Amino acid sequence: MDASVDRIARPWGGRTAYPRHGAWPVRVDTRLDDGVAPADVERWVRASSILHSDGDAMDIAVRDGRMVGVRGRAQDRVNHGRLGPKDLFGWQANASADRLTRPLVRRGGRLVETDWETAMDLIVSRSRALLDEKGPGSLGFYTSGQLYLEEYYTLAVLARAGIGTNHLDGNTRLCTATAGEALKESFGSDGQPGSYDDIDHADTLALYGHNLAETQPVQWMRVLDRLDGADPPRLLCVDPRPTRVARAATVHLAPRGGTNVALFNALLHEIIRTGRVDRAYVEAHTVGFGELAARVEKCTPAWAAEICDVPAARIGEAAELLGSAERLLSTVLQGVYQSHQATAAAVQINNIHLVRGMLGRPGAGLLQMNGQPTAQNTRECGADGDLPGFRNWENDDHIADLAAVWNVEPERIPHYAPPTHAMQMFRYAEQGSIRMLWISGTNPAVSLPELARVRSLLSREQLFVVVQDLFATETAQLADVVLPAATWGEKTGTSTNADRTVHLSEKAVDPPGEARTDLDIFLDYARRMDFRDKDGDPLIPWHDPESAFEAWKRCSAGRPCDYTGLSYDKLRGPSGIQWPCTEDAPDGTERLYTDGIDWAHPDRCESYGKDLVTGASDGVVEYRSLNPDGKAMIKAAEYVPPHEQPGPDHPFQLTTGRTIYHFHTRTKTGRTPQLNAAAPDVWVEVSSHDAAERDLAEGDLVEVSTPRGALRARVRVTGIRPGLLFVPFHYGYWDTPGGHGPDDDTPARAANETTVTDWDPASKQPLFKTAAAALTLVERATGEAAPAPTTTASAPSPATAAAVPPTTGGPGAHVTQSGPSAWNDRQGETR
Repeated sequence: MDASVDRIARPWGGRTAYPRHGAWPVRVDTRLDDGVAPADVERWVRASSILHSDGDAMDIAVRDGRMVGVRGRAQDRVNHGRLGPKDLFGWQANASADRLTRPLVRRGGRLVETDWETAMDLIVSRSRALLDEKGPGSLGFYTSGQLYLEEYYTLAVLARAGIGTNHLDGNTRLCTATAGEALKESFGSDGQPGSYDDIDHADTLALYGHNLAETQPVQWMRVLDRLDGADPPRLLCVDPRPTRVARAATVHLAPRGGTNVALFNALLHEIIRTGRVDRAYVEAHTVGFGELAARVEKCTPAWAAEICDVPAARIGEAAELLGSAERLLSTVLQGVYQSHQATAAAVQINNIHLVRGMLGRPGAGLLQMNGQPTAQNTRECGADGDLPGFRNWENDDHIADLAAVWNVEPERIPHYAPPTHAMQMFRYAEQGSIRMLWISGTNPAVSLPELARVRSLLSREQLFVVVQDLFATETAQLADVVLPAATWGEKTGTSTNADRTVHLSEKAVDPPGEARTDLDIFLDYARRMDFRDKDGDPLIPWHDPESAFEAWKRCSAGRPCDYTGLSYDKLRGPSGIQWPCTEDAPDGTERLYTDGIDWAHPDRCESYGKDLVTGASDGVVEYRSLNPDGKAMIKAAEYVPPHEQPGPDHPFQLTTGRTIYHFHTRTKTGRTPQLNAAAPDVWVEVSSHDAAERDLAEGDLVEVSTPRGALRARVRVTGIRPGLLFVPFHYGYWDTPGGHGPDDDTPARAANETTVTDWDPASKQPLFKTAAAALTLVERATGEAAPAPTTTASAPSPATAAAVPPTTGGPGAHVTQSGPSAWNDRQGETR
């Protein structure tokens, strides 16, 4: 059955209900340019989504050498043909008229066009001079969650074994560093235990700080289809906003910001008190249960209710859902990762699964989710604060093994201290020890906290900044050299999503002008720098994506993320494949830890762990004494109040986050007509209670201020918890008159003007969700509503909804949805 649906007004499309343990029906979503019929498409080229971490498989329609549309891939395990709004429309940004097409260099204070030879010579000469004068620690690399595996691995080799610097991290530090850290703390290694297919089998779904409906919309479609089918799951939602998940939940908890550990300790208290512990599993596969039980003994629902401002009875209801589940699937995202005590909180969610024995079976799974399309690749390839292949920087055998793969001496690989995390790198740049910073595929002048400070340090005369990107972003405008990069659809590479599914994306069209792939840029730099291995041969011998992938396979061999059973030819099959994929598991591995814990042994683990409250590292001696047999670690944590608390001058808490229609800093989605029209500018969500108390109304212009800075936005009155303000973080300045930052003609609108330079002690992930803030009226609305979507968590409160025009995409937002199953229009907002 075919139908056309406005996928801006109805972002999740129609329903294809199915029962528990059933097969999720196929529904193929297709969007082609106006005037292009399916018969007009000359080629369909395989790809995977680049604007979120779901890993939706799709095909790109090509006609006359240009992209003209996309369709979902029906046979893929991740999406069964479905696509989210960013997938359906975001590809149009590739053809934006303001794409960078030639390198730029700074001359006389201005960026001017040049040729590649001049630009690369400038970068190489500065690199060599700094290496000679200051040493490898003077160079730093800050990359993305949106490049391909082959590009991250090449960057990791040239930075760690070529330059010899410890300063390499990704913007995954901002979104999912806590995911990796929490998995290491509990299981000894990174790697998601669960699978998206667990949605089909679970009787209970728990979503902690995870607005699944907007961050991974296709998997929310899967949940909605389960809710419409026989034997639907029960939902627990922990989120201070009235998200679509919250509206569909059996139990919704909206805790005070920064109190997650108190809440989760109370849930564990109740699970233990009511005898829901799987004692046999705990005894066979874990260490540390006794300490946890003692830690949470006094953490009653009544105790947590005072701290979290959540009714004790509701905490009890949530604990009953978790304790009575036969197959529990939990997902976690930024509401935990970017909040106070991030790692400690995420680990307590792991503890719920460990004490209940909810791992390794269909429907019994755990997904410490990712926020970006290739965040998993950043971590596994070592292009962040880890070593490639989830190797342990403190384990000399792991260093020797990696050195053998790269054919260098072990001392060539810096391992005198932990790899430098992004926030520390920017502090080193501010202090002057890092003198060259190469930024690829990310926009820290909008995405990092405390932006006035970031703009200042990126503008320092002694810091040489290289930016590699698609557009003249706010960061690019501060650079000394700007390199025009190719993007998704214009290059070939692999990406791994949040449930370990590897997809191959192939080049569909040529990049504009002289833009080059990130891989080609890194390979060119390595060649010009003449990096050599210990035998005098090129350190990086590969020359294209496929040969880079084969090199990565050798690096991954025998590690948790083993890719040795994969190949480009195999990935050209009907579906993506989950790692580890080996000779023993040629079709991939659906779930980890089906027969105990594999990678926590002291000789094999990726990390010896940290103190969850202080971040102090544990040593191998302590780790070996506590966990000699390599079992899962149940790690307790006490609740500690947030560093910054509301007070008389700043009575609110401020949190930041995403909307379904935008990604990161809008460099792509803001150039997509349908997506930008759905959410064209920043807004601030205020509760009905707080709006009434302060005489604020829908559309009023207000200033949101913290001790660090301020922004201006229009009010959206919603059902958010009282005392909390929400601002989406996507909005910077590239589409404002100033173009690069706030000035006399451009009021501040970036959420990160206000956020604090503070990070979790264990994962080093910045805290974007607990700032203390004030709210001041600037001017009354004159009929205009806030530029916020009405279809999502930012929907207006019932009292004001009638005065707010509904979000709709119009004819240009219509998408063809087809499949063997009939579907209906119910959106699943309520149950």
